[in-house]
Amino acid sequence: MFEFAWPWVFLLAPLPWLLRWLLPPADNGEAALKVNFLAELESLAGHKARANLPAWRQQAPFALLWLCLLLAAARPHWLGEPLPIPASGRDLLLAVDVSGSMDYPDMRWDEQAISRLTLVKRLLGDFIEERHGDRVGLILFGSQAYLQSPLTFDRHTVRTWLDEALIGIAGQNTAIGDAIGLAVKRLRERPADSRVLVLVTDGANTSGTLDPLTAARMAALHNVTIYPIGIGAAPGQGGQRGVFAFTPGMDLDEGLLQEIAALTGGQYFRAQSREQLQDIEALLDTLEPVAQQPTQARQILALYSWPLGAGLVLSVLLVGRVLWPQGLRPYWLRRSR
Repeated sequence: MFEFAWPWVFLLAPLPWLLRWLLPPADNGEAALKVNFLAELESLAGHKARANLPAWRQQAPFALLWLCLLLAAARPHWLGEPLPIPASGRDLLLAVDVSGSMDYPDMRWDEQAISRLTLVKRLLGDFIEERHGDRVGLILFGSQAYLQSPLTFDRHTVRTWLDEALIGIAGQNTAIGDAIGLAVKRLRERPADSRVLVLVTDGANTSGTLDPLTAARMAALHNVTIYPIGIGAAPGQGGQRGVFAFTPGMDLDEGLLQEIAALTGGQYFRAQSREQLQDIEALLDTLEPVAQQPTQARQILALYSWPLGAGLVLSVLLVGRVLWPQGLRPYWLRRSR
């Protein structure tokens, strides 16, 4: 079905003629000869002098150009038939720690040292893309927790926002409790058996207003299952004491994360490689998909490029009519006499 997204744009159609009528004539700065006996000259010549305003045939190309611009600005498009989208799946929120310690380069990928956040991006990127039928959302947390992406079927966009996450964007500390609380707030309106939170962190709770265990009990009350993932090299690995003044792996509060998982019926994982993250992916795949409210989507084919391209071609022809030498112009560009 053909339609315009912004049909009100056509109300601007008379704008050029209104401006011509309201604004004073432009002064080109050249001296002009004023003749007060024009009527006598016309009678001697036997015909009337040509009017100063251009003829309608000279105005027509400009009117057509203005119409092309209006058509493009109104955003014409072709609206396709309704297409069903997956009506079953899980509601999966990813809460990723972006505190300052996530910049510590104690992880390994292809025999190279990389930061913890870089490892999370690489491990979770493919994980997000493979969540077919699931609604996926993203929370970034440091000293505060922020919803970066609401639950959506657009997995590619969620992955892009994860890839663009920066260290310290939410503060330098770690507010695990606030991240869980924000996830519960977003998941409690979804079907009870589909609420899943994957919590990724490399430390202990050092900030925020909500205690992590209190938040975990609240999550259990709202049937939110939490799967914590601990990031960081094991103690004694990943190098010596660095710029953050801690030993890699020592700041990770695994006891807290294991208790959070136990309170909500989830499972704690330690992610140091791709294989370890695949364990949690396989576990989520065993969860029974939950029936969701049926939704539909329509494919939209934008058509504004056609009138915009026609206007561009017409503009080039109008400019060429003025700039090209008279003797070299094609016949269809020469001025009528």
